[in-house]
Amino acid sequence: MNVFRARTVRLALPLSGVLCAGILLSGCSGSEGAARSTTRAAVPAAQQKAGDSLQDDYMQVIKQVLPSVVQIQASSDLGSGVVYDGEGHIVTNAHVVGDEKTFRVTTANSTDELSAKLVYSYPEQDLAVIKLDKVPDGMKPAKFADSSKVAVGQIVLAMGSPLGLSSSVTQGIVSATGRTVSEGRSGGGTGATIANMVQTSAAINPGNSGGALVNLDGRVVGIPTLAATDPGLGGSAAPGIGFAIPSSMVTTVADQVLKDGKVTDSGRAALGIKGRSVLDDAYRPAGVGVVEVTDGGAAQKAGIRPGDVIVRIGDTDVTTAQSLSEALAEEKPGDEVSVTYTRDGAEKKTTVTLGEI
Repeated sequence: MNVFRARTVRLALPLSGVLCAGILLSGCSGSEGAARSTTRAAVPAAQQKAGDSLQDDYMQVIKQVLPSVVQIQASSDLGSGVVYDGEGHIVTNAHVVGDEKTFRVTTANSTDELSAKLVYSYPEQDLAVIKLDKVPDGMKPAKFADSSKVAVGQIVLAMGSPLGLSSSVTQGIVSATGRTVSEGRSGGGTGATIANMVQTSAAINPGNSGGALVNLDGRVVGIPTLAATDPGLGGSAAPGIGFAIPSSMVTTVADQVLKDGKVTDSGRAALGIKGRSVLDDAYRPAGVGVVEVTDGGAAQKAGIRPGDVIVRIGDTDVTTAQSLSEALAEEKPGDEVSVTYTRDGAEKKTTVTLGEI
């Protein structure tokens, strides 16, 4: 499945007939007929009440959260961000900030442009933190949920600036959790492989990146980042398949940046190599050739050396650098994994205690 970066660029209740003497009739006398009339009158009223209640929930969440979602303008790119605290810190995607250091920020309730500066960008997880030079009156931080409690089927709203349309809201559900997705480098992408992403049917379009995916409790469950594309349609967006970085990862990264000025504990496993995809004699992807090993790193300690070709992590085949990244994304620092590789045409296997990115 391909993905693109999301940057600039019902309830119906059936009416049942009343069964009289085993025959479905258009009318029945006595108490049964009265009961049917009452039911027919009551169901639409119940539907209307349920619909009004859900609509009220949507509107309440939008009123609560949308003021905490901003539009971020770099020199040549545009995306969204979420106010993280009362000091003007804003979380967004690393691909939104790119290589920029200064930004123009617009809030949901004003057309005035605010200036902001980069605090730290963490491309490995496609997250970044910027800070407003001056915090406007009334700006309030969003509340973040524990994303481990996000469940398939939950209703969510995506808030951001798709195609530059600031303060836009779309609706959907959580379609899946625990997705591992790789982002391309083309068009300014970070190339990050991100685990445990939240998949949603809420529309994620260019400009939504860095915005908020929110549950009906008014809490951010994720940062919309990617949307799937369909190669069969020339790389056009595949409707209803978007991905958000889980909120717990967002808060983990942001808290470290605010405390230490950088990410000090990524929680992401590393093999400790530099590698490249290699092809077999039929020009098919056949593994990751080790170009360099980190001195004292996990691979070197396990006896892996330059020239080896990694072909499997555990039971997962490795054919490209991306597939290697995706396999490692499922592991944690300190985990022991079996690594199969070839050396001089012979297949070997070793156990590696993974390090940390």
